[in-house]
Amino acid sequence: MIQLANQLRDKNRAEYILYLWQMEDLMRGFDLDAQRIDREWLAKAQLGEEDRKENQQWFRDLCEMMRAEGLRERGHLQIARNALEALAELHAALLRSPEFPYYREMYYKVLPYIVEVRAKNKQTQPDRPEEGELEICFDILYGVLTLRLSQRAVSPETAAAQKDVSALLGTLSDYYHRGLRAENLKSGEE
Repeated sequence: MIQLANQLRDKNRAEYILYLWQMEDLMRGFDLDAQRIDREWLAKAQLGEEDRKENQQWFRDLCEMMRAEGLRERGHLQIARNALEALAELHAALLRSPEFPYYREMYYKVLPYIVEVRAKNKQTQPDRPEEGELEICFDILYGVLTLRLSQRAVSPETAAAQKDVSALLGTLSDYYHRGLRAENLKSGEE
């Protein structure tokens, strides 16, 4: 768990964010009770004593952060929001830069999905604050992950959206992993 989170954080920021969201839901399922997570989940995992202790501490810390940040029912940890914000800044810089037309092309392929989800969110949850484009992309992928984990059908349209969004976020994550950051990109506005 913590080992996977650390690997993803270092190699694939998009998967890291999705993994954190999954862990948030897991912890909510255990009512943010780290002792229950240990007893009912970690105890069943094939972990050595050292790994188990490290994971116990990780879940204790995450549960405490979620309680402190008021995330008992919904929302995302600050560490997940920070990772998303770093990607969002790079995303915006890539769109402005004349050096990445392929990324812009991928974005325009995904944009109709973003618009559609944003419109649905406004209809179904009018009081919900408007999410940024990348958060909507992550919502799409997390929704598909949730459907698949619950063994529910994924429509062909949703599968197509998932494929395009995955390609965009994978490319963005790859740029991030290679050290590309918003502050070191040329802007097309000069």
